[in-house]
Parts: sequence; C-alpha cells; structure tokens
Amino acid sequence: MTLDVVILAAGQGTRMRSTLPKVLHRLAGKPMVRHVIDTARGLEAERTHVVVGHGAEKVREALADCEVHFALQAEQKGTGHAVAQALEGLGEGKVLVLYGDVPLIRRETLAGLLDGVDDDHLGLLTVTLADPTGYGRILRNAEGEAVAIVEHKDASQTELAIAECNTGIMAMTAAQLRRWLPRLSADNAQGEYYLTDIIAMAAAEGVRIVTAQPADPLEVEGVNNRLQMARLERAHQLATAERLMADGVALIDPTRIDIRGTLTCGHDVEIDVGCVFEGNVELGEGVRIGPHCVIRDSHIGAETVIEPHSVIEGTVIAGRGRVGPFARLRPGTRLAVGAKVGNFVETKNAEVGEGSKINHLSYVGDARLGRDVNVGAGTITCNYDGAHKHRTEIGDGAFIGSNTALVAPVSVGSNATVGAGSTISKDVADNALAVSRGRQISKADWPRPSKDR
Repeated sequence: MTLDVVILAAGQGTRMRSTLPKVLHRLAGKPMVRHVIDTARGLEAERTHVVVGHGAEKVREALADCEVHFALQAEQKGTGHAVAQALEGLGEGKVLVLYGDVPLIRRETLAGLLDGVDDDHLGLLTVTLADPTGYGRILRNAEGEAVAIVEHKDASQTELAIAECNTGIMAMTAAQLRRWLPRLSADNAQGEYYLTDIIAMAAAEGVRIVTAQPADPLEVEGVNNRLQMARLERAHQLATAERLMADGVALIDPTRIDIRGTLTCGHDVEIDVGCVFEGNVELGEGVRIGPHCVIRDSHIGAETVIEPHSVIEGTVIAGRGRVGPFARLRPGTRLAVGAKVGNFVETKNAEVGEGSKINHLSYVGDARLGRDVNVGAGTITCNYDGAHKHRTEIGDGAFIGSNTALVAPVSVGSNATVGAGSTISKDVADNALAVSRGRQISKADWPRPSKDR
C-alpha cells in the first residue's frame, strides 16, 4: 500500500507566549515541524500533508522548500476536523497521522506501527505514563483489546486511574478514514471533533485496534511551553551525543554540546565543552575542538586543532591546521595544509597557503596568500572602497611586517618583505623590500606641555 502522512500543525500555541506559530519554534536548529517532515520522508511517504491554521502563511513560507501539500483548517474544531481538511488529497493506501509539535518521534517506532495496518486493522500508538494527567486514556475490553479512548476531561474516576494513554498518533487506511470522519460528533466537554472517536467506531465494526508503544516516552512528548521545549532540546542533544560517542568521538561532557544540523566525525576526534555545530560540519581524523567554539557549514581536515572560543563558518581547512583562540573564520576561507590563524584574527574569502601564518590581531579578507607567508600582528587588507571589494595577492615566502595596511587591489611578490607600520598601495616586486612610513623626528630635552598652575 502507498502511504500518506498527515501532520497537524494548525495550533496557535498560546502558552509559548510568542507571535511565532508553535510548530516553527526551533529544536536542534530547525523548526519542530521539519523534524516531523523528515521522519515522514524516512518512511518513504508518497505524499505528506501539513494542516495549517494559526500563522498559516508563516508556516507555508518556512516550509516552501519542502515537498508537502498544505491543507487549511480555518477554524480549530479539533483533531478530527483537522484531518478532514486533508481528506480530499489522500490516496488509496495507508494514512499516518502525526503532530507538528511532537518532534522526537522515531521512524522505527512508526514503521512498526504501520506494519500492522490493513483493511481489518487500525494502528494506535499508546504510552504508559507514571503521571497521565491531561492525556486521553485507553479503554480495553475483557479480552484486553483496545476498544475506545476517553479524553481526560470526559473521563470518570475509574478511567482516570488508567495509566495507558493516547499519543494521538494513529494509522489506518484511507477508506476507513473516509468512512469514519463524517460520523464524528462534537458532543463532548470541549465541543470538538475528536479523531480518537474513530477508535470506538472501528471496534464497533469489528476492525481490530493494534497498539504499539515507543521505546522512550520522550518520543511522543509534545511541546506546549518553553519549559517543555527546553526539555526536548536537551533530550535530543543527549541522544545525539550518545550516538557520537558510540561511534568513537570523545566528548568531554556529553551534556554540554549542541548539534543543530549534521556532524560527521572521523576517528579520534575530541570535542571539549560548550561547542555548537550548525548546518553540515565534517571533522577529520584526530581533530581537536577546544571549548566554546561555534562551527557552521565547514570541513575541518585531519589533525587540525581549533583553540577555544573560535567561530568558523563556511570554511575548509585541509589538515594539520591550527586556529585560535578567539579567531573568526568567515565564509570563503580556505586554509591549506599546516596553515595557522591565531588569536583575534578574522578572515573572509581568503585562501591561506600551505604553512602560512596569520598569528595575531589581523584582518585578511578577499585575499590569496601563497606558501610560507608570515603576516605580522595588526595587519589589515583594506579590501572595501565603500562600493566594491578588491583583492590582495601575496606570493610564496613573503613577510608582512606588523601593523601593515595593504590597500587593495595590490600584490606583494614572492619572498618580498614589507616593513612594519607600512601602508602599501602599490605592487611590491618579488624579493623586494617595501617600507612606507612617516618620517620620524626626535628633539632632545623637549618640554612636555603641562596644565597651568
């Protein structure tokens, strides 16, 4: 059978105290609903439908690059009403109902649930909780078969004592859904159309309710407020850290790492505390990341050391490099093997050749440095004239003295030397010395000005 996934994402989320639709709040760097969409993609769903309501345009815009179909729930009249808005676009196979604010549900859990669904069986995901307050309870008959769900507000005292709860996640055939949804009633404490009422309809028709449970209750925990959001964030990050350690990555403290994207590591990688990885990051064998670094969309080659408090984005480091502490490598930076960028150095759109060094307090942007170049402290490539960017070219073996301003476009030849404190606005030939300074004047026994007494 084909599979349609319906993701309910129409709620306002008032307890988040935010103008942003709840499902767009970020977990591990991306909106919660995207986690659910990614899970649906992992199930190889033929179609994914997102039911939107509050902040519908914002949700559509945030998911513009996703292959999903949108259905509008103009009025929020319950989960059954929400699913009904997607009914027209469904195929003829299985249908899985998920929630945009339940981001940690695992593909394996859902695959197991779907396996039991056919024309004679409906799948229901349940969870047993120590404190089931607020959840719908699963009602079973004398044979132990699930026959109905009663919402917390509609439950009797006996029913409230039941610990097995409804997660809201269920799967059925499209034919069953088309048969049952029009029969839902809003005659309940909330005045809403509950999707859960189809369980009783299925049981009455002799359709067996097949239940399954997640490996961890956190999989089915939803987000209603900032506290729950933080709880799920930490749970997700810890699970990711544990997978990395299982693959051989050394994390100094697995509770103090944030991965907001994809992190791929070679053997013997070591990551200190407080590091944040965003987008797609690849760390080669033997890479060491110091504490409190932020690395985004970058490749860091084998045996490179990143010192503490460095920020690296859109950068490729070939290997055996050294960066920081307190360095900032901006997009377009390329470090060849053995290159070094030191403390309080910023680079942007810069190619730094093999063995070259920019050790201290410098800015190098829109530049290409050859092999074994030494850039002294306080050096700046003056690459922007207020309207356009210009490039600086520095040849192999060049030595740039401290506190030099290289006014682009300009080139410094191979093995050339630039004296400290120079402003270089004309090209420097290979093997030449360039010095550009104001004349120094000295006056003996010069009286320093003082305030009148």
